[in-house]
Order: sequence, then structure tokens, then C-alpha cells
Amino acid sequence: MAAPTRPPDRSQRKAIRAVPVRHPGRWVAAAVVLVLGVMFVHTLFATQVVRGGQRQPRFEWEVIRRYLWSRPVLDGVIITVELTAIAMAIGVVLGIVLAVMRLSPNPIVSSASWLYIWFFRGTPVLVQLLFWYDLSYLYPALSLGIPFGPAFLHLNANTVVTPFAAALFGLGLNEGAYMAEIVRAGILSVDEGQTDAAKALGLTRLSTMRRIVLPQAMRVIIPPMGNETISMLKTSSLASTITVVELLRSAQNIYSRTFQTVPLLMVASFWYLAMTSVLTVGQYYLERRFARGARRQPPPSPIQRIRHWLRRAYASRTEPPGVPGVPGPGR
Repeated sequence: MAAPTRPPDRSQRKAIRAVPVRHPGRWVAAAVVLVLGVMFVHTLFATQVVRGGQRQPRFEWEVIRRYLWSRPVLDGVIITVELTAIAMAIGVVLGIVLAVMRLSPNPIVSSASWLYIWFFRGTPVLVQLLFWYDLSYLYPALSLGIPFGPAFLHLNANTVVTPFAAALFGLGLNEGAYMAEIVRAGILSVDEGQTDAAKALGLTRLSTMRRIVLPQAMRVIIPPMGNETISMLKTSSLASTITVVELLRSAQNIYSRTFQTVPLLMVASFWYLAMTSVLTVGQYYLERRFARGARRQPPPSPIQRIRHWLRRAYASRTEPPGVPGVPGPGR
């Protein structure tokens, strides 16, 4: 039988030297990104090109500054915001209705919702805009009355379906098909026990959907709905093809006279980025609002982090040295 081995003495033990793991690839990648960023900034502000025999800044910042706050561009921004807001309102309301219809046990109602979603998701939104713009080709006159009976109101299609109205119909009805699938996914994410408990309490199907299911489904619906709103803001530029003078069309009208195409496109891009940033911030705080009460709490917002940092800074100034947590004399 072998004798048990004795552990080495403390004098024989060697000190363990911790060597941090080196990541040279990260430093190389950071250096490459930094160099590319400096080159891009240099291209934006420092480089010049020859135009008309004179050296001018490549991006013509003076032209951008001149038209950035011009009245036609600001009018186009307002039209773009109106298109986005109204079309999204149509899409959200229609999406909720279509999602509830899709989940209906009635096969006719469910099939009608599926057919609508199939058609409007399967055809390009630009084709739908052009279709609504040329609606008078198929229906020169629009009438309201009893189905298959007398009509009480006759309207001219060209008068009713203006370019702005055609853009609203095309964007809103197309968005309704996508929102229907988003809302349906949110409804299906709610546990079925919630619906069973509502039935046991005697709530109707409509009350259950409005008071119990939809408020909980909003946690799943809000993130993709925010993405759809941002996408709608950019998709509204397609309305320029049917003569709606939104932001892109306003820029096009200006550079068709001045031939300064790239600076005006940069002006439009600046406003799209600004509006998208505002929508992104709004989506962030809307997600936090509907996440209240959830098991997984969202991280602190930037404002909360700033407040926390200011509290810590103030506490560190008012605490006397050597006695943490005890405030010192007031200043």
C-alpha cells in the first residue's frame, strides 16, 4: 500500500501569476474602424471637387444649410408626418379588426381576413398606390345606397380620390395587412388561461379581448409596431410617384430647377433621420410603459441614469470623509 502524498510546504508553493488574456484582433479591428471613420469624416468636410472650373466642397454644405429650413422642405416634412400618422392609424385599427377576424371560429369571417392579408401582403405597395391613384379608370363615379338597389349619393371619383387620399388608402390598407399579423402574434402570446378565467367570470368575448387580452398583448405588439411606424415614415416617400408633395417630392421639385441633386437629397435624408430618431425615442418609452409589472424589468432609461449619477455625485460631496452614509453640514 502506497504512502499518502503530503502537500508541498508553503515555502515550496509558487505564487500564481494571473496573466490577462490578450485580444490583438480586437485592437486591430478597432484601429481599422477608427481609420475608416476618420477617412469618412475627412471626405465629408475636407475634400473638394472641381465644378464649373472652380474648386468647391464635395457635399456643398452651404447649399444644404440654405435649403434645410426652407419653406417648401418644411411643408414636405409636415405632409410626410400627416401621411405617416393617418396611415398608421388606419393600419392599426384595421389590423386589430383583421386579427380578431382571423382568430374567429367562423370560417367565413376567418377566410375573409386571410384573403385580405394574402392580397395586400402579396402585391407591392407602389402598385397599390398607383391603383388607387388611377381608380377613376375603373370607377368614374362612386355611389352610396342600398346594395343592388337605388343609390342616394353620387360622387366623382377624381374629386373624392385626390392624390393625398390615394396615398392614404394605399399606405393604410397595406399596413393593415402587416399589423394584422403583428396583433395576431401578440394575442396568441397571451396565456389561454386568461381567456378561460374571463369566461368563468362571465365576460363576453369582446370585453375579454378589450380588457384582458389586448393590454397584455401590447408588450409583444409595441416593438414590431414601432418598426412598422418607422418603415411607414420612409415608405411614405413612394407617394411622390403619384404627385403628393411630401418631403422627397419637395426636394425633387427644388433640384429639378437648381440641378443640385445630391445636396437636396441630403436635406431630405437629414429630415428622415431626425423624424426616425424621434420615433425611436417614443418607441423606447412606450415599450417601458407597457413593460410595467412584467417579471423582467427593463433597464434604466438614460434620464434615470443621469438622475442616479447626479444623486451619487451630490451624496459624495455632502458626506464627511470617513463616515459614509452620514450627511455632512449643509452648504
